[in-house]
Amino acid sequence: MVNVKINGNPIQVPEDATILEAAKLANITIPTLCYNDDLPAWASCGICIVRMEGTPRMLRACTTKVTEGMSVITHDPEVVKARKTVLELILSNHPQKCLTCIRNNNCELQTLAAEFNMDKVNFDYYIIDRPIDNSNSAIVFERTKCISCGRCVEACQEVQNVNAIEYQGRGGKTVIAPAAMAQLTDSPCIRCGQCAAHCPVGAIYEMGEIPLVQEGLANPDLVSVVQIAPAVRVALGEEFGMKPGELTTGKIFAALRRIGFQHVFDTNWSADLTIMEEGTELIGRLLHGKGALPMFTSCCPGWVDYVEKVGHDLLPHLSTAKSPQQMMGAMIKTYWAEKAKVDPKKIFSVAVMPCTAKKYECRRNETMSSSGTQDVDAVISTREFAKLIKMSGIDFNSLPEEHADNPLGPYSGAGTIFGATGGVMEAALRTAYAVITGTELGSIDYLPARGLKNVKEAKIDINGTEVRIAVVHQLGNVDQVLAKVREAKIKGGEPAYHFIEVMACRGGCVAGGGQPYGTNDEVRKERAAGLYTDDQKSQVRASHQNPAIKQVYAEYLKEPNSEKAHHLLHTHYDEREPYKNFL
Repeated sequence: MVNVKINGNPIQVPEDATILEAAKLANITIPTLCYNDDLPAWASCGICIVRMEGTPRMLRACTTKVTEGMSVITHDPEVVKARKTVLELILSNHPQKCLTCIRNNNCELQTLAAEFNMDKVNFDYYIIDRPIDNSNSAIVFERTKCISCGRCVEACQEVQNVNAIEYQGRGGKTVIAPAAMAQLTDSPCIRCGQCAAHCPVGAIYEMGEIPLVQEGLANPDLVSVVQIAPAVRVALGEEFGMKPGELTTGKIFAALRRIGFQHVFDTNWSADLTIMEEGTELIGRLLHGKGALPMFTSCCPGWVDYVEKVGHDLLPHLSTAKSPQQMMGAMIKTYWAEKAKVDPKKIFSVAVMPCTAKKYECRRNETMSSSGTQDVDAVISTREFAKLIKMSGIDFNSLPEEHADNPLGPYSGAGTIFGATGGVMEAALRTAYAVITGTELGSIDYLPARGLKNVKEAKIDINGTEVRIAVVHQLGNVDQVLAKVREAKIKGGEPAYHFIEVMACRGGCVAGGGQPYGTNDEVRKERAAGLYTDDQKSQVRASHQNPAIKQVYAEYLKEPNSEKAHHLLHTHYDEREPYKNFL
């Protein structure tokens, strides 16, 4: 610990703390713009400048470490004037189109301008009108609004290790784009949306599908059906003043019906279905040699996109099971359509997801139309869903609790924890252990799979067979696991692991690219805790015990991995190039 003064007040702080962190400990807020808790600080914007007491020296609080005896002034007329000048410079290069911007009333630059009482800009406006890149069906780059803070680049390169975007040009001509100014669709972009989640303004955002949803709901010839993902229920409430992790499942079902959806289902149900298919596939690979080991999970479309582009040697290791979104889409337009006596071509199927990559996934290849028509017609993010609720004049907080419709609504606790890192692994182990041994897993709560540790490794004994597992979240952490997998393959013999869960986003789907803004590790923990609470409250906590899942196999699919199940619920993968138009 070191002794410092913040605005004349003595305080002890850790010796490796920055001035910004020290100020927080002293309950003082220093404004920032380029800084984000998830990203390495790099002092790009200059908003966080402070002054050393007794000198005119200005320091950037986000990167300057404290020293013994340091005395810092965070707010005085000189400091405030300097910050205001920086803001004016940024605003002089930024379009004044707040009312029609997707981030209106949820923009960090707009908030700072209000806090600093920016009634005018004392610089000439110099705004370069750049073309919008909406090529990749998930993420939109509106570069005219870019303030060059670099948060998207840091998220893509340092956090995700995807390196799809970088700085092009210098000075006022700087542009953030893929190499050689390629379109996003031609780059290594995996559509995870972490660039959009970390952008402080409206320069990067998800491809909007609200108009498509409204059009479908207004069409009297269509039967509207909707599903909601596990992670949506613990994050949506934040858009209405609730705490992160607060369960809003029943209110969501009520809101969807009031918006106009005729049939409301729960993706948790198809998460249980995914476990039955994926778990059976794992058992086949593990005990009967029916496929390569280790087996990787395949429910994260960002991860699948990554492997198809830069991990061609790993494609045989991906589970062929579709994601819960796509399994639900297929079952709605086949199993449910037959039971409801509805023409699949007249079904308008919408998914509410925490993930921007899901917008691409529903069109990824021909297996996403296994029903004979596109299985999922539209995907909206949690943020879009919140806007749709507000546009519909719904008082979300006052809604009653309602239930999803049968038979694609009831779910187990295993289905709901899919939204947190380690949840797929835990859910799969609950069922795989029971199927192999004939007995339930001793402790249904498999704690080694939980938490925000970058890579979680564990071993579990299943009927005398040691199963080695790994759980990885945040794509930048996956290389260390892949190195072990590849090294074991070269040496031959036993694989490094048998089963590996990968989620592209830190924390898993609870922090997907389409979730409410402002996500950090505390928020991730609270959202995950909400899912584990939902699991604890569930009467049925394992996928194979879900009566609605037993029903669909008895009535329609026969058994996991059957011929019909393979046609409807499984997919294949293709080798693609990260820079396809340059090779």
